[in-house]
Amino acid sequence: MSRIPKNRMSTITTKTAGRLAHLPLRNRFRLPPTLVGVTIVAVGLLATDATRPALAQGADAPPPPVATATPPETAPAADTDKKPPTAAIEDVIKKHEQELEQARNRQRDAIDAENKLKAEIAEIGQDRNKLNRQLIDTAARVRSIEERIAETEDRLRMLDQREVMIRNSLDARRAETTEVLAALQRAGRRAPPALMVRPEDALQSLRTAMLLGAVVPEMRARAERLIGDLGNLVSIRKENTEQREKLIADRDALNTDQRRLAALIEERQRKQNAVEKDMEAERVRAAELSKQADNLRDLIAKMEQDLKSAAKAAAAANSHGTPKALGKNMGALKDPGRLSPAIAFASAKGLLPMPVNGVKLRGFGSSDGTGGTERGISVATRPGVQVTTPCDGWVVYSGPFRSYGQLLILNAGGGYHVLLAGMERISVNIGQFVLTGEPVGTMGTASQVASILAAAPSQPVLYIEFRKDNTPIDPGPWWTASEGEKVRG
Repeated sequence: MSRIPKNRMSTITTKTAGRLAHLPLRNRFRLPPTLVGVTIVAVGLLATDATRPALAQGADAPPPPVATATPPETAPAADTDKKPPTAAIEDVIKKHEQELEQARNRQRDAIDAENKLKAEIAEIGQDRNKLNRQLIDTAARVRSIEERIAETEDRLRMLDQREVMIRNSLDARRAETTEVLAALQRAGRRAPPALMVRPEDALQSLRTAMLLGAVVPEMRARAERLIGDLGNLVSIRKENTEQREKLIADRDALNTDQRRLAALIEERQRKQNAVEKDMEAERVRAAELSKQADNLRDLIAKMEQDLKSAAKAAAAANSHGTPKALGKNMGALKDPGRLSPAIAFASAKGLLPMPVNGVKLRGFGSSDGTGGTERGISVATRPGVQVTTPCDGWVVYSGPFRSYGQLLILNAGGGYHVLLAGMERISVNIGQFVLTGEPVGTMGTASQVASILAAAPSQPVLYIEFRKDNTPIDPGPWWTASEGEKVRG
């Protein structure tokens, strides 16, 4: 195809423009296809030639038009959004000052709240009953919020998995979705043939009806499946958002209650240390005795024989831990000022709460993985959760012991002992009397019990053991039904 000379192309373009100018307004956009094509080609070639350098156009080519200077009044305005460097620096400094002021306000609010809380705790600390009640109630709230957070996180994991499944299904059917949408669009744009214009239109209508009768049901089913999946995806995302907002609110409430609980525990231990003047010497003596003990049986025996505060606690347990009539003492379980167990441990079957929320890893009597059997139960927990006492009792040991991590031993009276191991921190002292549900420690971020490391190396685990006359027994009958369900096996 020979190229059209530029002078000839200019003539064609001029004539085309003249024809367009003489056409009525309603016909200017109804040009013949040939004329439209010639116009487009001409404009394109002219644009190409206009942008071509003068040296490439030949000696006889007219020079490119000289750009005229834009008058000052018509020149494009300067970019007013760009600020001088000094103004930009001032804006950054001002922003940092605002952020610093907000941080100072938050710090002042936190200090005021802490001072208010300390004053409240100091007032409560004057009354032992109030202090114990606040400890138990706050610990119960913390445990409840921890449980809600765990449930919400499980729910979010399930929702995320369902969303991924639906999205993968939709991605796999992307071609089918496109086909369905295109078919529905074509069907909506195509009008049905008239029946009364020509006789042959009736046959066309019949054929169309037969075709639609075969295609529409399948198309409808595919469209309904697509609509159902999209509706489920929208619902899941909405529920996911609601669950995340709930999780944020629960975490804020947990932080508030944990700060309050820490202040209450500090006040409790301050009062305990004021009563026990030689607590530091007792801790040193307890550490020496724990090194001499070969196993838990030896540790319990040594502590209750050789350590002054533990021996005192054991004597109190033996004198106050005798069985009592359960029916007459149910109200005593709610007394926060009691100094001895409300009921005997042997009579508390079916009444004790689990000391922690979690998932049971190993049960009493199951294999311990080394050829032996478990003497207690192991519960996997979330990091940093609160540990509470499952029963009333006296602390006869509190500290690290061999492969058990931080170990707490309670003498519940009547020859019964309760052992809790695997905590990162214990907040009670030897010789101290604690009530059911009272906070005694917190879990860490990984397992502290050596025998559980193989089963849950990166998860905190609480080991719980009950003993009668220093012999391990099954703790199952003592747990309440609801608490047994919370600790899922």
